[in-house]
Amino acid sequence: MRGRTWPLYVGGFLGPYASTMVTPMVHEVAVGLRSTPQAAAGAVTAYMLPFAALMLVSGTLAERWGRAATMRWSLLAFVAASAACVLAPDLGWFLAARVAQGATNAFTTPLLVAAIADLVAVDRLGRALGLFAGMQAAGQAASPLVSGPSAALDWRLAFAFPALVALVLAATVPAMDGRPGRARASWRALANPRLALACGVSFLCYLSAVALTVLSVLRAEDDFGLGPGQRGLLAAAFGVAGLLAAPVLGRRLEVTGPVATGVLMNLVLCAGLLLAALGTSVILLAVGIALVGLAVTGLRTTVNALAATSAPTNRAGATSVALAFQFFGGALAPLVWVPVYDGVGGPALAAVAVVPLVAAGLVLAARGAGSRHPVSALPGDGPPP
Repeated sequence: MRGRTWPLYVGGFLGPYASTMVTPMVHEVAVGLRSTPQAAAGAVTAYMLPFAALMLVSGTLAERWGRAATMRWSLLAFVAASAACVLAPDLGWFLAARVAQGATNAFTTPLLVAAIADLVAVDRLGRALGLFAGMQAAGQAASPLVSGPSAALDWRLAFAFPALVALVLAATVPAMDGRPGRARASWRALANPRLALACGVSFLCYLSAVALTVLSVLRAEDDFGLGPGQRGLLAAAFGVAGLLAAPVLGRRLEVTGPVATGVLMNLVLCAGLLLAALGTSVILLAVGIALVGLAVTGLRTTVNALAATSAPTNRAGATSVALAFQFFGGALAPLVWVPVYDGVGGPALAAVAVVPLVAAGLVLAARGAGSRHPVSALPGDGPPP
């Protein structure tokens, strides 16, 4: 990867890490802040709701303000929010700090995708976005590997790592504003069927994927008696599988296009959820988590490609809107599925498996939306008219 672009790919690490870092240590956070695990699990929603809400506008605003300056200040604000998590005296303060983390990170991730789409030739875009999705998967993998063992000592230590990554990125933000017309970025460019498809797939993907990350950790303790370090290693299967599969998934997207890739990845996601729900051993639970991680990486690549090619005059705006829907789904997941888990236990994950089937149907129903759009289509998506 070229020297000027490596921070763009590394930046993909931060969002997934910060969004799920609390899940392997919800019990320890609850004890440390004198609360309950169910209440501490709200830290996922506290991060994702402002993250998603602000991304409806953050990309377009950053196109107008300047991508590089916006990202640099947002990264520094993220460091401050992480420090507030460390110093939180009770759950209320902690959740407020998580809100601040999500709000600041809303002005980073979509800008990275937009910059990559500007710098990479269209015939290599699938591989580039696959690499970015791989770094996102690395963040997903590192989150439990760092926060799980950290929780065995002191859960507050887990917030030092993302703060350090943000500081390094703030010092190395490359030139991201070279595309002419940045000041003319408009909201109207975002009203297109290709972006609408990306938003729908993105929402449903995280509605099910985040349910897996939360419920599998709860099941690992309740059904198999795993401690925080073991739960962290188990949850890491999600990110490790995505990281290993990312290069292949990026190339597949270039060859077969987003329709075929989207349907296949949703079917894999469904299979992984069912295995995680019904598996009778830790090994089967881990395999299910790995399948979900692989599928989510493929769907991230597909969604980012659809969004980034849907509005070339406002790439950051398009990618931020698609990511907003992704994290709206993630924010709702604990609210929807944790009560179901409390009622029925592990089989709740089997109910979640319906969601990717709905998403696969959406992709098939919208089959023509991507190929009819006048913006350059991805290879395998059909020629533009």
